[in-house]
Amino acid sequence: MSVVEKKLEELGVILPEQAKPKFVYVPCNRTGNLVYTSGMDCRVNGELIYEGKLGKDLTIEQGREAARQCIINCFTAIKWQIGDLDKIKKVVKVLAFVNSAPGFVDQPYVINGASEFLEEVLGEKGKHARSAIAANELPFNTPVEIEIIVEVED
Repeated sequence: MSVVEKKLEELGVILPEQAKPKFVYVPCNRTGNLVYTSGMDCRVNGELIYEGKLGKDLTIEQGREAARQCIINCFTAIKWQIGDLDKIKKVVKVLAFVNSAPGFVDQPYVINGASEFLEEVLGEKGKHARSAIAANELPFNTPVEIEIIVEVED
């Protein structure tokens, strides 16, 4: 078991098998030493853990939990692509969308759930550039969608 997966296990996280996408795309794509994930939502076993808009249907804490689950799903896709999460050299960028009710402006607090989890799991390698963007709607009423770019070793 990789060091990263051992850390995840200590945190109570077991990565699921990579699900086959329902649409025409791949969960993850590698070019050179960069791996790009597709946008990941907060599904566990095919079901969203939360649905709705932040600032109307969900609290910031629920949004943080959704963001954390998005990163778990990113880790699953990256493992599927490269085989071993210990090959991650650095998280380069996090791009996050928050399904936001009118007037909701706390997207950075929501996405800190993802950023803090990346740093908790990967340490210095988990520090990254980030965008936390409001969206008026997200597919399937997911509250958060996140994609990440990581640099990997060969």
